[in-house]
Amino acid sequence: MWVSTKAQYGLRALIEIGRGGLQPVPLKDVSDRQGLSQHYLEQIASNLRRAGFIKSVRGAHGGYRLARPPAQISAYDVVTAMEGSIAPVSCVENDHTCQSQNVCGTQNLWFRVDAALRDVLGSTTLADLISESEQQQHDQRERERADSDAFEQQAADDASARDGHVPHRDEHGLRDIGGIACRFCQ
Repeated sequence: MWVSTKAQYGLRALIEIGRGGLQPVPLKDVSDRQGLSQHYLEQIASNLRRAGFIKSVRGAHGGYRLARPPAQISAYDVVTAMEGSIAPVSCVENDHTCQSQNVCGTQNLWFRVDAALRDVLGSTTLADLISESEQQQHDQRERERADSDAFEQQAADDASARDGHVPHRDEHGLRDIGGIACRFCQ
């Protein structure tokens, strides 16, 4: 199954709008945060609004907000609203009768793939995706903070070395000078 950018961007937009809570979120903000075309997002937002996922709020502080709680919006609902059928092959679609069903050795495989896809998308709510997104951003900020701390530490070590002091590190990477606290390393 191929998920179009329309469905992918639709979910990403809903995550950003959902993170705004009850406050309307302008599409420009979604576009800037997600690196997506605002023009394309306007088309997607129109589809999301018609499908009942978002409501528009007019005015100076307008934008979009969710039409219902994020826990009541499944990824399956969004993808099917944006894509239509998500069946991996036409013979497993509800309204399709397969001409080769008596001789096809792969039909059961496609039914299992379809069921798994529906199960994963159906059991994943927008609330889940918002939570995962927030966790990813938190983890990214922590990695950046650790990288910044390591950079600052390296700069301090370099400055100490230029002053003739070379800090020693124990097996944990902590500064140690034979068990004596060093005034430069504290």
